[in-house]
Amino acid sequence: MAQAKKGDKVRINFTGKLEDGSIIETTLEAQDCCTDDDCGDDCGCEYGPMELTIGEEDFFPMVEEALIGMAPGETKTVTIPAAEAFGEYDAEAVFTIEKELLPEDLTPEVGDDLVLTGEDGEELEVTVVEVGDTAVTFDANHPLAGEDLTYEVELVEIL
Repeated sequence: MAQAKKGDKVRINFTGKLEDGSIIETTLEAQDCCTDDDCGDDCGCEYGPMELTIGEEDFFPMVEEALIGMAPGETKTVTIPAAEAFGEYDAEAVFTIEKELLPEDLTPEVGDDLVLTGEDGEELEVTVVEVGDTAVTFDANHPLAGEDLTYEVELVEIL
């Protein structure tokens, strides 16, 4: 039976989980990652095998590396340390801005995901973590920063 090698285009199924077992993403329809009743097409839940070319870093490099030598139908479990996934949590990426410096039409609420634009035009994706009377605290860490991830991967086919 053929084994996958670097440069091969393949289809894989996977389920990504946090250390507590909660699913962060999956290609398996049996696992529902949507939490909104009106999830729709843009919720990030795409079911069915993912196509990728091994070595092109279309997915986590550690997962792609694990595919090498696998035959269709085989499965592997890959643990990706936080530093290799979305980075370690950086406390310095949490900052506070006085409300008077924010646009007047902005009414931030805890949990809002926003894009802030600096005076230099550089954009920064943030999450609102605290709203006070005079200031707002933002977190620029990726929501999964500091989390080790575990992926259960099945090689469906080599294309």
